[in-house]
Amino acid sequence: MTFITPKLESLNQTNNMTNATTTNPTSVPPPTTTETTATAPNNTATNNNNNATSDDVSTPSNPLSPPPPDDDTTTTTSEVPIIPKRRRKRKHYQGTISMVLRPHSSSRYSSSLLDSLSFSLPRRRRRHNDLAKDPPPLDVDALIAISVGFPIDSLTEEEIDDAVIPTLGSADQSHYISVRNLILSKWRSNVSSLVTRDHVMESARPEHRHLVDAALSFLVNRGYINFGLAPEIKEGKPCGNNGDLVGGSNIVIIGAGLAGLCAARQLRSMGFKVVLLEGRARPGGRVRTRKMTGQEGGVVGAADLGGSVLTGINGNPLGVLARQLGFPLHKVRDVCPLYLPNGKAVDSEVDSSVEAAFNKLLDRVCNLRQVMLEEMKCVDVSLGTALEAFRKVVNLGDDPQEKMLLNWHLANLEYANASLMSNLSMAFWDQDDPYEMGGDHCFIPGGNERFIRALAEDLPIFYNRTVDSIRYGDDGVLVYAGGQEFRADMVLCTVPLGVLKKGHIEFVPPLPQKKKDAIDRLGFGLLNKVAMLFPYNFWGRELDTFGHLSEDPSRRGEFFLFYSYSSVSGGPLLVALVAGEAAIEFEKSSPVDSVGRVMDILRGIFYPKGVDVPDPVQAVCTRWGQDRFTYGSYSYVAIGSSGDDYDILAESIGNGRVFFAGEATNRQYPATMHGAFLSGMREAANILKAAKRRSVIPANNKESFTSENIEDLSRLFMKPDMQFGSFSVMFDPNSDDPESHSLLRVEFRGEKLETGGLYLYGLISRCQAMELSKVDGDMDRLTVLNERFGLRLVGKKGLCPAAISIVAAVRAKACSEEGS
Repeated sequence: MTFITPKLESLNQTNNMTNATTTNPTSVPPPTTTETTATAPNNTATNNNNNATSDDVSTPSNPLSPPPPDDDTTTTTSEVPIIPKRRRKRKHYQGTISMVLRPHSSSRYSSSLLDSLSFSLPRRRRRHNDLAKDPPPLDVDALIAISVGFPIDSLTEEEIDDAVIPTLGSADQSHYISVRNLILSKWRSNVSSLVTRDHVMESARPEHRHLVDAALSFLVNRGYINFGLAPEIKEGKPCGNNGDLVGGSNIVIIGAGLAGLCAARQLRSMGFKVVLLEGRARPGGRVRTRKMTGQEGGVVGAADLGGSVLTGINGNPLGVLARQLGFPLHKVRDVCPLYLPNGKAVDSEVDSSVEAAFNKLLDRVCNLRQVMLEEMKCVDVSLGTALEAFRKVVNLGDDPQEKMLLNWHLANLEYANASLMSNLSMAFWDQDDPYEMGGDHCFIPGGNERFIRALAEDLPIFYNRTVDSIRYGDDGVLVYAGGQEFRADMVLCTVPLGVLKKGHIEFVPPLPQKKKDAIDRLGFGLLNKVAMLFPYNFWGRELDTFGHLSEDPSRRGEFFLFYSYSSVSGGPLLVALVAGEAAIEFEKSSPVDSVGRVMDILRGIFYPKGVDVPDPVQAVCTRWGQDRFTYGSYSYVAIGSSGDDYDILAESIGNGRVFFAGEATNRQYPATMHGAFLSGMREAANILKAAKRRSVIPANNKESFTSENIEDLSRLFMKPDMQFGSFSVMFDPNSDDPESHSLLRVEFRGEKLETGGLYLYGLISRCQAMELSKVDGDMDRLTVLNERFGLRLVGKKGLCPAAISIVAAVRAKACSEEGS
């Protein structure tokens, strides 16, 4: 091809490390790092940026340097490049593993009930004996509760854990469920206003006031209502007054993607002090909108290079944000013609026949896995292997055109899961299907960065801060990033699974082995895109998608599907998807060659129709696999993994000091933008719960440890349980458990110390104290404390509640002995 003399633009997302110890955060991203450009004669070019998220290819009519970032189109990032999982309506199969409708819910529903709720839940095939059953009538409140993900007749595990009612199974339980559903209905009817107790009591019985209070507290703190960006929500205190409970606790959030931004806003509304550390020079993570331009005064378009489609609008929190912000939604139309390599359209009857046969293959695989799981328990193979075995049995794909169509559908599955068929778990690859959001799949005109800018507004975000280490213990956390140290009570880590797999963040103490194993088992795949802005729309405005078939099975995912953004981007924009093995090979090719192959395909389709296909005025090729802040696109269930690994990844560690969020921690909605958002809400609630747990320490224990009692603490250490060198240890007198807490004191002496000595403290276990006593020399003991135990010593005022409890217990024991 000789259609362009390209300009390559590398969007380098590297961080400039700083040795500064203090800096003022800002919610406005600083200028991005220098973008390199090059002109490649003879249509050849080399991209030397291994950390580039994308490469631009522009026609000679464009200036060699990229357009400066526009304040109205700052690029964004979030939790996932996301899109509908299958062509046309996403299908569900009779053999899908039975799952519950709500995260952590124990309720199950019949297929007939699910079918009756097709407006909000994925439709599943009904068994013949269900066809005659009439679904029970449901009121509007119950239907809305289901669309949000709640069971209509039972409590979720979250509600049980939060003890929303004193006695399970009592009359209060059914009344509470009705009240909860009523509140959800009122919220969804007007998401721009706070739902208050007075508002609810207008429709509730007076004797249910206590249930209204319980339901409101649960739904608000868990982020199901009263969240978002409407003026009344932002100006009010939607999460109530938790100031006394959180005690001004400091939270560090790592990552300013959708999960981090959502959690930050929710935590601030709860009364926490929050700071975000973002490695890039922009917020958003894997949600990124790029403004593309042609000649001066020419066409303009906004391309979502990462997360792009709202997959199901019913119950989707991003749909709530869109309503609050007044963003229109564009439904992705359910028509997708396919074209052969020679440019001819695939016959609609052949297309439908192969699609039906492909769905039957998936049905057979689902039936097989049910047998394997029931009889063989733990056996798992790749989905690709199982499909190929059944394909051979039914002789599907023997005809060349059938084979190409079959490969197109396989590419579509690889796109849905961001991985090769050979990597997907046959048993659990679609474990999230029963939870899928109902409703249309939609684009946001102008791109999803509009969400990011609104969420990031006024938040204290430190950009260009790559986190190197997270050190945690009973007395808090230390986060080292960009040459700075950030101290906090708790930390929320929202980095992508790809970063955790690389092990670039050091955890001290190390992550539990169970979490390490889950990180290893879960897959993190790749999807890439080529976004092209043209001088005019030559493909027509009646379609949002069209597909292209390949004769080479190894390249079946290369530009197999095109999205038209003309209706939402502000200009004539096409996005070509690259999935499966092709997505990996794509990153090894020059962007010039990639765009050239796309243009060959487009001209092969439209030239025979007499349609002229112009050169693009600008093109962008993503490189998500090379991006050091993601190392991929989104998660999938690999062979040997299961939905349980998402739950393990979501578990906090360090006795409620380190929390995790992001799409790969959301079992019900992985690989989606709303899954990332909901995980941020979930962890904000968990952090509040941990803070409340710590606030339970009796007030007299806290108040008694003041400056006037410093000498008392010194007297207590005059008779320590253990003493070696400059180290002294007091055990918890109420426990003989080797893992029980002990208070360690280390004495530092030196001529420059005005008082002649300095005492620092830390919390260790009794067995760690025994181990420390066997180490020779104070310096070696300090090394063990730091490197093996991951302990940070603090002054008296920095003692954590657990340490204060030990002091109180030792003091009480001493007083008792003196009295006797």
